[in-house]
Amino acid sequence: MMIVIEKDDNYDDRHSQGVYMPPSTRQTMIAGAASLLARRGMGGTSFSELLAATGAPRGSLYHHFPGGKEELIAEATRYVGDRLLAGLGVDGPCTPADLVEQFTSLWRRVLTGSDFEAGCAAAAVAVDAGPDQLALIEVVGAVFQEWRDALAERLEGAGMPPDQSADLALFALVSMEGALVVCRAQRRLDDFDRVAALLRSLAVNGDSA
Repeated sequence: MMIVIEKDDNYDDRHSQGVYMPPSTRQTMIAGAASLLARRGMGGTSFSELLAATGAPRGSLYHHFPGGKEELIAEATRYVGDRLLAGLGVDGPCTPADLVEQFTSLWRRVLTGSDFEAGCAAAAVAVDAGPDQLALIEVVGAVFQEWRDALAERLEGAGMPPDQSADLALFALVSMEGALVVCRAQRRLDDFDRVAALLRSLAVNGDSA
């Protein structure tokens, strides 16, 4: 399940009472923008390319996003943030090492699911946003903080001391972001798997400390 960056036609498609609801045009455009961001960055996420990728009607763009491209990018970044949080919220892992493995697996699938064409959409916004786009930077900063806090909370819930949980969550996030960049460029997973193994060993050692 790609939960970090790739378009998911089932995202937010269900009514709260379990009745299937087809994705709205707005939801489709947000998911499409997230996928383009991950693959091409902000410069490659134009309205024309989004229309081609999603099949959305041209007149719907400013109807759904009156703030233009910046509003769409902000919503796509929040979408990416929510999807990772949803993946971290999946029940199952019960030790810090299991949680770290779950976290790194989510990022690994970004690479394998896109044949190394995609990276982190949120990171792409952080890199590409200009000095006059502080609102976008704030959105990305908030997403990164939410990811750190969510992982730290789960690590602490699995028995790791609070300070160690916070440190490992930060180290895991920055390690995965860096690993995506390096492995996307090299088009292989060797270094990613080495970093993931190191993070898991830190979780094991922290759990037994």
